[in-house]
Amino acid sequence: MLLGIMGAMPEEVDQVIACIEDKEIVERGGRLYYRGNLYGQPVVAVFSRWGKVAAATTASNLILEFAVDKIVFTGVAGAISPELNVGDIVIGQRFFQHDMDARPLMRRFEIPLTGKTSFETSEQNILDMSQAIHNFLRNNKEFRKALAEYDIKNLKMLIGDIASGDLFVSKKEDKISLSRHLPSVVCVEMEGAAVAQVCDDYHIPLVVVRIISDAADENAHNAAVGFLQKYAGAYSLSILREYISLILDK
Repeated sequence: MLLGIMGAMPEEVDQVIACIEDKEIVERGGRLYYRGNLYGQPVVAVFSRWGKVAAATTASNLILEFAVDKIVFTGVAGAISPELNVGDIVIGQRFFQHDMDARPLMRRFEIPLTGKTSFETSEQNILDMSQAIHNFLRNNKEFRKALAEYDIKNLKMLIGDIASGDLFVSKKEDKISLSRHLPSVVCVEMEGAAVAQVCDDYHIPLVVVRIISDAADENAHNAAVGFLQKYAGAYSLSILREYISLILDK
């Protein structure tokens, strides 16, 4: 199996890329794809850039040119659910494009020509990643100790719905509106639902893991940037190490 690994910002995948062995670098469409082995697992890792179009382009290339068998998208997100705190981990269950609105031609959030308002992750993929994150929370005590020094404690994992759109949610009224119209959504970001649509088109399994970096409010920018620079890469690498260990043992 060839595993595709995506992150929308360099900080989310730089540590992952640094650990890839027997590395081959391929440039396509202004992106650098790093092909090699990560902890014994054949991978192709890439920084996709922000937003739905950039993410969809990158996912399509991973599937069509590199022939990946599965994609893992890793990165940060803003909390919508009050249950989530900075440092908590979300595995995406369903993915909505919160800025998709073709009314009155079709329902709000419906993806044209699909009849769907969301795309789902398979139960098995969720179970596998859930186990990997449980292992991460149990095994990475030094990393958790470092987080605790910055008052990031009592980490938890949540399996829930994610909303994506070409909007950085940083206003309380936008957060409230999103929650009102998509009440099942627990966090918001800018890429996951677009990648989910591409993977659905090509029948490629997808797992999206998001780390909460901010509360999607007026302090979101400062909180997200600080968290991104300090912790995002270490989270991605640590979770992927556990995930790869699990799938290689199967």
